[in-house]
Amino acid sequence: MMRRLLLLALVLVAAVALAIVLAREPGYVLIAAGPWRVETSLAFLVAALLAGLLAVWLLARVVAALWRMPGAAARWRRRRRALRARQGLVRGLLALAEGRWAEAERLLVRSARDSETPLLNWLGAARAAQQQGAHDRRDQHLRRAHESMPSADVAVGLTQAELQIAHRQLEQALATLTHLRGLAPRHAHVLKLLARLYRELHDWDHLLELLPELRRRKVLAPERLAALEREVHLHRMARAAAEGDAAGLEAAWQAVPRALRDDPELVRARIEHLMAVGREAEAGREIRRALKRRWDERLVWLYGLLGGEDAQARLAEAERWLGRRDRDATLLLTLGRLAARAGLWGKARGYLEASLGLAPRAETARELAEVLDRMGEHEEAARRRREGLDLALREAGAAAPGRAALPPPAAAAAPLPAGGEG
Repeated sequence: MMRRLLLLALVLVAAVALAIVLAREPGYVLIAAGPWRVETSLAFLVAALLAGLLAVWLLARVVAALWRMPGAAARWRRRRRALRARQGLVRGLLALAEGRWAEAERLLVRSARDSETPLLNWLGAARAAQQQGAHDRRDQHLRRAHESMPSADVAVGLTQAELQIAHRQLEQALATLTHLRGLAPRHAHVLKLLARLYRELHDWDHLLELLPELRRRKVLAPERLAALEREVHLHRMARAAAEGDAAGLEAAWQAVPRALRDDPELVRARIEHLMAVGREAEAGREIRRALKRRWDERLVWLYGLLGGEDAQARLAEAERWLGRRDRDATLLLTLGRLAARAGLWGKARGYLEASLGLAPRAETARELAEVLDRMGEHEEAARRRREGLDLALREAGAAAPGRAALPPPAAAAAPLPAGGEG
């Protein structure tokens, strides 16, 4: 802009100077060509030349404008189409956000050809088609999204995986995410979706392998990652126990990090599963070891369900726990069960009656009825059974937080018979 102003000023100065010179001395010009002679003043000749140059310049501008007109018209049309495409994209995304799926798909597809960002159009159209259950159109839109920007493999793949998971096409989603992990092994959202998918597929082994990467990339919040890790180990132990695989159960426990081996939930699960696969003695040792670290009412309850031939030794061990816990209803129930297994009916009765007095539970009443039958007090046993039935109905009908009754263990068998063991 400054350059043009400077040039214009110079031209004006030159014109004024030339006009002053010509006004003082108009001059004379003679042009002869054969029989033709042209005579004029220098001022007129200069004016004529300037007028001619101006006319040529104006004509050149007109010709150039006419020459450029088709291109300018094409650019105008392109700009207009791009404007309409931007408006279509905005309206389509708004319809998508408002849940108007058919309208959103129509607007996004129609404006995709002239869009400056066709990838967004096709990805949005794929989501709209998914919501309408049109999975063939969804896949077609995803293909076009990839064609519109081949370098956007991860963006297209993530959208495809999310839509496949939403449609419960889990195996296809796994293939998509496995491919994406090969392309972007450190991508946080790929890892997060893969973890979610493994969890939904109950593929605990692969999820276990993924946990270090999730932790390293900080994909999940620490508390969510800890809960997921605990869940993985719980399910791997449960699977081994369900298959009766004692070696598999031990391998699953060895895979638990040392920092988690004191986790109460994992410890309880391991003990229940040891009981389920017949490793009663090991379960007993683990209960005693765990109770030395932390008192756990659930483990005390499980201790009373252990089978085997050492009921008297277990009873002696459990009686040492009484100490300051002589009013612990669960411990008294366990002592009653162990005394019954050892054939110490009187002691069993005393413990069970004390437990029932502290916390009325259906299972305690049933155990007491069995002991009374062994002692020949059948009438009292019948009364305790009726009491147990009433308690069971109440427990089933009004389970409230903080009840004294304990739920049965996840993997423990039914209580062993109350016959003597020595």
